[in-house]
Amino acid sequence: MKTLILYGSFTGNTQFVAEEISQDLKRDKIEHDLVNASEFSPQKIKDYDLLILGSSTWDDGHLQYDFEEFFQEIQDLNLANKKFVAFGCGDSNYEEFCKAVDLIEDFWIKKGAEKINKGLRIDSFPQMENNQKLIKDWLTELKSKLV
Repeated sequence: MKTLILYGSFTGNTQFVAEEISQDLKRDKIEHDLVNASEFSPQKIKDYDLLILGSSTWDDGHLQYDFEEFFQEIQDLNLANKKFVAFGCGDSNYEEFCKAVDLIEDFWIKKGAEKINKGLRIDSFPQMENNQKLIKDWLTELKSKLV
């Protein structure tokens, strides 16, 4: 299954989570590409079977800028037969905590893609011990569905 980890990050938190996911998949010899949304050609989305999509949440519940641009560029693509899962970073002090995860899931489901795992929502800094456990547990659940 050709896999893409695609992320949008301003502060580096979502990038950190994307890199953690990548390292874990590498340990299990799961081949994948890790790409920042600002450097990804949307037409290449057709080359992947599984999409692990991550964006931080900004302002009043918006996607990170590069990720928003990516969404605009794939509006007309057929995304049926794609599998996906979403992750994101946010701050629970805001009303729209990790709204980007919801936006990703809603968009891809409406485009016909299959969500294969619950979204991962990281509160504050992903390096914190409780967030590291969340990431690890989420990855264990995700990988169990890839078999």
